[in-house]
Amino acid sequence: MTGPDPTDAPSNAPVTLLIADDDEVTRSGLRTLLAVQPGITVVGEASDGVDAVDQAQRLRPDVVLMDVRMPRRNGIEATRQLLAESAAPPKVVVITTFENDGYVTAALSAGASGFVLKRLPVRQIAEAVRVAAAGEAILFPAALRRMVSARPLDSAEALPRAALTVREEEVLRSMATGQSNPEIAESLRVSLETVKTHVGNVLTKLGAQNRTHAVVIAYESGLVVPGLAG
Repeated sequence: MTGPDPTDAPSNAPVTLLIADDDEVTRSGLRTLLAVQPGITVVGEASDGVDAVDQAQRLRPDVVLMDVRMPRRNGIEATRQLLAESAAPPKVVVITTFENDGYVTAALSAGASGFVLKRLPVRQIAEAVRVAAAGEAILFPAALRRMVSARPLDSAEALPRAALTVREEEVLRSMATGQSNPEIAESLRVSLETVKTHVGNVLTKLGAQNRTHAVVIAYESGLVVPGLAG
């Protein structure tokens, strides 16, 4: 999991969080545990995807912790709708039971910033929420490789059309291993601002919702081969 750039100024404001899960016990447990984590304020709960969109548009949280298998509207469609219809959409972190869940890869392609497993310690889930709020990707490269390798998606076609430069491809490969911008700058021996420019160009050219979506495209397209990177 990558973290926010050390050059970014920290904010003292707590991260506001909406929890969406159709299981009341899971939802209540997450709320109780996350509400006492430093820097996080839980502002609401949602029991399905329709409720998640409605609550997110009303409460305007920084992050939505989104289960994927929910009634009425699943987390994939809820994520896609939030990003399409919200003027300032929240970051979405998918929370799932199984890391090889095919729904997770689809949610990442829909624009989710990353995913966490329900079995993780609450402090790690809380850190994922804070990282997403800071605008960084939540990447588990090994798990992501396995998912994409098993279930390729249509966005693979985005890379051949993108006409990335050689340097942009290098940056994308580095992103796919979970490297942060400062780590990419160090490994490529360029400035942090240069890396940020390249990352922005990659996202624009790929039509990627965010850093994680760009990495999914890299694996799906074959630019990064599962099992050989990271």
